[in-house]
Order: sequence, then structure tokens, then C-alpha cells
Amino acid sequence: MHNESNHSTRSLSAIVAEMNQELKEFADTRIRMLKTELREKLSHLKIAAPLVAIGVVLVTTAYFLITLALVAVVATFITSPYRWFFAFLGVGVLWVLLGGAALYVAKREFELNRLMPKKTIDVLKDDKAWLQREVRNQV
Repeated sequence: MHNESNHSTRSLSAIVAEMNQELKEFADTRIRMLKTELREKLSHLKIAAPLVAIGVVLVTTAYFLITLALVAVVATFITSPYRWFFAFLGVGVLWVLLGGAALYVAKREFELNRLMPKKTIDVLKDDKAWLQREVRNQV
């Protein structure tokens, strides 16, 4: 009888050790998957970042030139002694409206979680559902 108790204790500790090993492997797999996905996203970001910087400089320069040209055009249609003030004000309001619309669209893009590691999150959600089913089946 004592021998059976010792045998089941060993079996129980072997089962616990095996479960512990499987849990570690499960976590390692998911962590490797997340790292791989983030590494891929980072490599794309390293390519895009310098291009973004160059683009920002060129677009900013163009913005200032176009703004000055637009203000000059608007000022020619105003006969008030404050025509430059009103021209700058009008173009400024136009830029605020356009910039607000652009910021709204950008905010919506961020809310859609396009920067999240989607594949990893999907796999983890599937794993969670599978674990919940397994727990229900065991009860």
C-alpha cells in the first residue's frame, strides 16, 4: 500500500513537471512569435524613418512657399490697409481647417490599432479560447 502511494506521488510530480515544461514551451513560443513580428515591423520602420524625415523637410518647405504665395494672392484682392493681416488670417484659418481634418483622420487610424502585433494577438486570443474550452471540458 505504501508503495502505491509513493508511485502515485511520483506520477503526480512527473505530471506537474511535464505540465510546467509544456507551459514554459508554450510561453516561449508565443514570446518568440511576438519578437519576430515586432522585429519585422521594426525593419520596415528603419527603412521608412529616413524617408519620412526627408519628406517632412521638403513638404514643410513647400508649405511655407505655398502659404506665402497664397497670402500674396489673397492680399491683392483686399483693398484695406490691413490687407496683409487679413490675408494671413484667412490663409491661417484655411490651414487650421485642413490640419484639423488631417488630425481627425490620423486619430481614427490610431484607434483602429493598426500598429499592434495583430498576428500574435490573434493567436493569443485563440489560445485563450482553447484553454477556456479545455477547462470547461475538465469540469
